[in-house]
Amino acid sequence: MEHKTKRVSKGLLQSDELHQYILETSVYPREPAPLKELRNATASHPRAGMATAPDAGQLMTMLLGLVDAKKTIEVGVFTGYSLLLTALAIPEDGKIVAIDVDREPYDQIGFPIIKKAGVEHKIDLIESEALPVLNKLLEQHENEGSFDFAFVDADKVNYWNYHERLMKLLKVGGIAVYDNTLWGGSVAMPIESTPEYMKPGRQYTIELNKLLAADSRVQISHASLGDGITICKRLY
Repeated sequence: MEHKTKRVSKGLLQSDELHQYILETSVYPREPAPLKELRNATASHPRAGMATAPDAGQLMTMLLGLVDAKKTIEVGVFTGYSLLLTALAIPEDGKIVAIDVDREPYDQIGFPIIKKAGVEHKIDLIESEALPVLNKLLEQHENEGSFDFAFVDADKVNYWNYHERLMKLLKVGGIAVYDNTLWGGSVAMPIESTPEYMKPGRQYTIELNKLLAADSRVQISHASLGDGITICKRLY
């Protein structure tokens, strides 16, 4: 079992002990060594809470395998935990288009571990706001309906804008996963009980969840892993 003096809570279960039980029983024993190394390296970063939760990452790895993902998109990279798990899951000739406005955390923390794992050739990291990159991909018509999987963990105000573009870039049967869709549990809090710094993200997330639930183009599952992930399978 792993023991840490301090960890960033990424779970919304009824107790930290129950969350830790799941991690230590089912997640950490199956976590590949490069992912464990990157998770531990990220833990000392001032914004470590932005990292993908390992239990959510485990489910994403399974989803990547279920759709035989080969060509993927990632919006929001940070140090690259989800990027690495994707690179490890897709085949040797697979490709990831990864987008982030700031590649410094990736370059400093993630890239050396990813390079050591031998999967850096699968990654095309673009330092940019995401919408211009997604729009450019759509201008190249061969990209429409060509991606198998997408993961979004970026600015919440644009989640729906990303979703609209991903519904064109993903193939029918492809999967998009959106992170932080429970926003620390604040989506179910009265507004007056919500900490001030969480209020903008809370409102964007509530609106996104309503839109995804009503979107007939996708089958959805809202999973209470990490900070909440919503899994969308494109139906048409």
